[in-house]
Amino acid sequence: MRLKGKAGIVVGAGQTPGETIGNGRAAAMLFAREGAKVILVDRNLKLAEETAALIASEGGTAQCFEGDWTRSADCKAYVNACADAWGRVDFLHNNVGIGTGDAPPSRVTEEAYDRIMRVNLKGCLLSCQAVLPVMRKQKSGTIVNISSIAAVAYAPGLTAYKLSKIGMNMLGQQLALSNAKYGIRVNTLMPGFLDTPMAIEGIAEARGVSNAELRMERDRLVPLNGKMGTAWDIAYAALFLHSDEARFITGVVLPVDGGQSARVG
Repeated sequence: MRLKGKAGIVVGAGQTPGETIGNGRAAAMLFAREGAKVILVDRNLKLAEETAALIASEGGTAQCFEGDWTRSADCKAYVNACADAWGRVDFLHNNVGIGTGDAPPSRVTEEAYDRIMRVNLKGCLLSCQAVLPVMRKQKSGTIVNISSIAAVAYAPGLTAYKLSKIGMNMLGQQLALSNAKYGIRVNTLMPGFLDTPMAIEGIAEARGVSNAELRMERDRLVPLNGKMGTAWDIAYAALFLHSDEARFITGVVLPVDGGQSARVG
């Protein structure tokens, strides 16, 4: 019960269909298991409702909210939904990201660039902006943003995605230092290779390879046991950062990648 008595928001709490669990759903379920009341935000309400049903089956508490974090009005609305339901917003977990249509710098289109930057970076900024007035009034709160080790490692074929993720890292540091006096902590996670539906089914389909083939290829790139992580690995790292155990940690950019970024340097 590491989040007992806390209420908060998981943005991107649904997931694409697949054989495994995604980052947003795993985080929402784990936070609920640890005693939190959770607002589940997703553009696709049905996907959020699927997560809510899983939480309810375990005895947890969650409410669903259909929203798009690239719209400031939606961000303010889901923050208000949490405050109205439970009187406070103790944590904001930002877990939204896309990379479809990205390409090397010489070939990335203006349309793809704008879309990826809008969804990944602008959306994160708007979501954080929306929650700050509530957390400042409370004199407490935690924000965890999900970035990627693509921010710091070479990723062939990516331009806008990498730029958006390194931007998230810098955004987290700026938010952490400018809000520390209010008791608000802001940290960033950089996942490495994970076995999630978006990473496996999505990439396998785009590349025309099997899920098994892609898993073997990605496993070989991970130093720790030669095995990808799962969404639960990200969820547990986030749980720590949202919990009072991390009360003296802010402005951190933490790789959760089985040592991959350490090898890259």
